[in-house]
Amino acid sequence: MNSQDNYSLLPHNTFGIDARATHFVEYDSVEELQAFVRQRIENGDNSPLLHIGGGSNLLFLNNFEGTILHSRMKKIEVTADENDYVYVRVSAGITWDDWVQYAVDSNWYGLENLSLIPGEVGASAVQNIGAYGSEAKDFIIFVDTVDLQTGEIRHFTADECQYGYRNSIFKTSLRGRYAVTYVHFRLSHSFRPNLEYGGLRAAIERAGIEDYNLTASQLRNLIIDIRREKLPDPAVLGNAGSFFMNPIIPRSTFERIARDYPQAPHYDVDADHVKIPAGWMIEQCGWKGRALGPAGVYEKQALVLVNLGDATGKNISNLCEAIQADVESRFGIRIYPEVNFI
Repeated sequence: MNSQDNYSLLPHNTFGIDARATHFVEYDSVEELQAFVRQRIENGDNSPLLHIGGGSNLLFLNNFEGTILHSRMKKIEVTADENDYVYVRVSAGITWDDWVQYAVDSNWYGLENLSLIPGEVGASAVQNIGAYGSEAKDFIIFVDTVDLQTGEIRHFTADECQYGYRNSIFKTSLRGRYAVTYVHFRLSHSFRPNLEYGGLRAAIERAGIEDYNLTASQLRNLIIDIRREKLPDPAVLGNAGSFFMNPIIPRSTFERIARDYPQAPHYDVDADHVKIPAGWMIEQCGWKGRALGPAGVYEKQALVLVNLGDATGKNISNLCEAIQADVESRFGIRIYPEVNFI
């Protein structure tokens, strides 16, 4: 176990915020994590405790006056292989895209549309990450955790995780209670590409690939190219990817907007609801490429907020609030961050 005091969190958040933690602890096994929690109980330590992954969905507003936990567990194992499906248990500390690459290389299919999403496997089960018509919940069957209040192991079924759009029970009623240690996935031996979202078919056509010849590796590479074109590299320009969730609104609200903006993009959710891109609304409000001090909106994608250099978490938060106010004033819709404010 690695334990350090007064630790800089700069390497552990993609926004590039130089917040510090009073204590930082990395563990290599479930047993080490359990021992740490039980020691806290014995010591009567009630100081704040936060378990993080790759920090790609965090915004530190201040230094963290407590202990940050992080997993160094990195194991992938097949637990069952039957008929068309393979069942795989993956350590929470593995980088998400490394796992996607491993799955594609192993001819285990389903995760291709989730390529190049930043963060670690554990966070995928908390956040229910998604892109291009796919979500982590489509493939998660179980989540293994340790209770940070008792040190006990608990297994959650996918239903018990209460997955929704970029949401789960780990972000709501059980927020901060459990540390994810392993995520169990069910993937297919048959490649059935999901091409119904985000202009993927057009990208395939531009690449000169026929649908019936498309491979999982080709689809993964196309999605990586699309994401790199839209999103800045956090190593160059601090960011957390898509900052805001796309709001799901009543169809009547969208029809009102469409009267003023006939070309407004949207996606039908059901007969009564529509999803409208938050990035489009932000762009209509004139924020694309603009800055508020050292925090700005990415010039190529209005859904992405960036650290232009030495921004604090509060700088990013102030920009978020200004954008929210403008979108609500113009469209009557409140947009909310995907990012967790700490």
